[in-house]
Formats: sequence, structure tokens, C-alpha cells
Amino acid sequence: MDFHKTWLVTELPGMSEEDGNLLHSLGIENTAQLLQQGNTLEQRNAIADRLKLHPQQVNKWVALADLARLPGVGCSHCGLLLHSGVASCAQLAQTPVYRLHRQMLRFQVATLKRGDLCPPIEQVQQWVNEARTLFS
Repeated sequence: MDFHKTWLVTELPGMSEEDGNLLHSLGIENTAQLLQQGNTLEQRNAIADRLKLHPQQVNKWVALADLARLPGVGCSHCGLLLHSGVASCAQLAQTPVYRLHRQMLRFQVATLKRGDLCPPIEQVQQWVNEARTLFS
């Protein structure tokens, strides 16, 4: 199974058209390019400087791109993982499934008042397994 899904940067949650255009101006069209060009803190800071953005914004985009490369996560769930405290595939691979599921459920209830929208624990287990595959 291919564990390196690539998305257009404009598909990342919260990415505005303007932000997408800024990244395009640097030759960054997709998440793989964003991960490659923003691989280190220095690279992410350089992108932020060139785009006149706060480095935290670029760090967020890179974290979302990292999580979105897992096929089970994609752009539809990478934001949920990030808001639940998981900022990378490496961190996801180390996170206990039950604890992560609990964090995600808490986040869904706190923000949306809807626990029924939380992915089932089996799906969370799949994401953790996919992340572990990256590092095995």
C-alpha cells in the first residue's frame, strides 16, 4: 500500500485561495512539495519570511501536509488530528489509540457538541498503523 498520498495544497483544511497562491509563487503546488521544501525549521522559517507570514502558519501547513499523506487520514481528517494534539506522523505512530480516540471525542464534543461525528476507534487504529508503517 502506498503511504505517501499527495494533495494539492489548496485542499488542506483552512488553506485560503490567497495562501495557496502564495505557496504557488514559491513553486509549491502540492503537499509533497510542501513537505520537501519545509522539511526543517530553517526551511519553514525561510518560507514564512519570503511570504511575510508568521512561522506558526507555515508550521501548521507542514503538519497538516504530513498527516494528510496517510491515505486513511487525508485532507478530511488531518485537521481533526492536529486539533486533537497530533502534529506529525511520527507522533501519531507513538500515540496510544484509546487515548487519541478520547482526545478526538473530547474535541468534537467541545467544538461541535456532537460526539457522533468522531471517527470510530477502528479507524483511528488504522491511522496509527499507517503511521507506524512509515517508520518500520
